[in-house]
Amino acid sequence: MSLPDTLKQQLTLPVLCSPLFIISTPKLVIEQCKAGVIGSFPALNARPAEKLDEWLTEIEETLAAYQAANPELKVAPYAVNQIAHPTNDRLEHDMQACVKHQVPIIITSLQANPMIIEAAHSYGGLVFHDVTNLRHARKAISMGVDGLILVTAGAGGHAGTLNPFALLSEIREIYDGPVILGGAISKGNHILSAEVMGADLAYMGTRFIPTEEANAEQAYKDMIIQSSASEIVYTNLFTGVHGNYLRGSIESAGLDPDDLPSSDKSKMSFGSGGSSKRKAWRDIWGAGQGVGGITEQKSVSDTVAQLRDEYETAKHKVKASG
Repeated sequence: MSLPDTLKQQLTLPVLCSPLFIISTPKLVIEQCKAGVIGSFPALNARPAEKLDEWLTEIEETLAAYQAANPELKVAPYAVNQIAHPTNDRLEHDMQACVKHQVPIIITSLQANPMIIEAAHSYGGLVFHDVTNLRHARKAISMGVDGLILVTAGAGGHAGTLNPFALLSEIREIYDGPVILGGAISKGNHILSAEVMGADLAYMGTRFIPTEEANAEQAYKDMIIQSSASEIVYTNLFTGVHGNYLRGSIESAGLDPDDLPSSDKSKMSFGSGGSSKRKAWRDIWGAGQGVGGITEQKSVSDTVAQLRDEYETAKHKVKASG
């Protein structure tokens, strides 16, 4: 639909892999891009801050070498997630590194930030912004973002509550630019469904947590594979913003998933990499409701290959039924 042709031509599947706290590192991002899907990571994953420059150099040099050695293959661009929150005291530093490396895509979360948009546009970069409702979308559009990421009900980590059909329909009434849809997408036919609904890309995070290259504990990967949608808990306790987490990890932390107190946004902190008081992301594990469709651990390349097969099979079924 509205995705730039230059970006479409670099993809083997219309997928943007969402940035995963702690889990997304250059190793994972590189393999995602080599497989032809957009890999991404939160800038705050690179610690200390000086590490970000090293990570960006590693990703760029590795992908350039791989593309040169395999000119016939599609190698996707990568993205960096910036948390636009007042307590993120690294934001200016991290954006300077992104400008230096001319990061192709910047994903902004929590707030649409004019400084980030201006900085990315200064070298031709794209800014895709996370939204959970129409009000957030309107504000981001007015600021000049290049695309919207709809984080709908069932998405892993911080997520909204709106049904993807409802939010996507409302967004398409006011916006014809690039739209990336997230929320319980774990299979290739889900990717096709997102396109048919009017999205340009599917936003997939939980699907890549159990991959061999993901920087997640084996127990975390195993829990993803063993869990179902009914074992996802939606709460704002751990960060101040509502998100989806694995019930088993909450229980392992000694808490009752059915009797969690509420928190508030004022307790969210990203100062020098975030607060670890609640041990969110490290001990309380985020995951989306699509976990039931994830049944085994594979490499990124094998995971994307499976998604491609499912995607093409679904397309053929639709054509045959027509």
